Amino acid sequence: MTGRLAFLHLAGSPLEVGRQHGRAARPAIAHNVAMYLRRFQEDGRIDHDEIWRRASAYLQVIERENPAYAAEMRGIAEGSRHDLLDVVAVNVRYEILYTEFVRVGLERELAGGCTAFAVLPSRSANGHLLIGQNWDWIPDVRGAVVAAHRGGLPESLGFTEAGIAGAKIGVNAAGIGLAINGLVTDKDSWARLRKPFHVRCWEVLASRTLPDALRAVAGSERACSANFVVGAAGSTAEVVDIEAAPDSEYRLSPEDGLLAHANHFTHPDAGGLRQPLADDRPSTYHRYDRMRELLREATGRGRKVRVEDLKEILRDHDEKPNSICRHVDEKQPPNFRYQTVVSAILDVDAREMFIASGPPCTARYRKYGLAA
Repeated sequence: MTGRLAFLHLAGSPLEVGRQHGRAARPAIAHNVAMYLRRFQEDGRIDHDEIWRRASAYLQVIERENPAYAAEMRGIAEGSRHDLLDVVAVNVRYEILYTEFVRVGLERELAGGCTAFAVLPSRSANGHLLIGQNWDWIPDVRGAVVAAHRGGLPESLGFTEAGIAGAKIGVNAAGIGLAINGLVTDKDSWARLRKPFHVRCWEVLASRTLPDALRAVAGSERACSANFVVGAAGSTAEVVDIEAAPDSEYRLSPEDGLLAHANHFTHPDAGGLRQPLADDRPSTYHRYDRMRELLREATGRGRKVRVEDLKEILRDHDEKPNSICRHVDEKQPPNFRYQTVVSAILDVDAREMFIASGPPCTARYRKYGLAA
């Protein structure tokens, strides 16, 4: 995915927000539906009938856990003219594909990707809370930046894949920010049928307070593991990183005002976790160490971190192609080639995002704003 991202302005009830999303991003949604159905078949040997069976089971979970999200998916299906179960399958693609990554991870390199950070106001040049990441995934995926105003909820601004409700990286008008990392353990399984990853992201960015945002991702079992960097701006700015396994979780806080995360649990022994990282272990540990090193360098000798510093950090090519700025590894089979698809820096206090569509070494950051 390269070039300028579509910027969708959505407002109304969840159903109407979904319809607007579906209509505005119809070609991109068609592309993503076809791509994921193909990847489910190729990566997991899961045929369309089985995908619909899984999607139907998850639709019942989502209707019970978050009726607004279920309505938004229905709207996306209506607006894009796709079958609802195909849209649901895309919305739960994390659970479907990461279950396969557990199996594949015992054999070869995983998807890897996603190096996140947080900088508290005491360490930033503008005195704002800064959160962000490189989101590494399938190069061909289609995405969008979405500004959404759902009735009764804080307005939100974030990045999503076309056809997925809400956003997985973003900020809202209440001063809540979110970044994420994929994680895997041997306990991950779509068949656990718990509230899905993307529903939890939607709920974080629908929250008005940090405790509400944390409740969206913690305190209940999950089907698959994930890491959530959740921050709240303001005079008492705070960041909490939650490493969430299916039936356990571990909370991290910034050290000396800085936080970094990649694609491994930093305290797997605390939950008795087994991480099937296979060949990706060197990549995730290197990106984690490298992000921490570069953040410390940016704050050396009393300096404070600027947004421009973060852009340079996210362009880092140490250990390329499996670097912070990730590039396709041509030695891998086609379905195991990943790259930085989106690079994002959130100024949570300003309710702004700087987004590069593609590897940030070549893609230009664009600023998107949200009225507080």
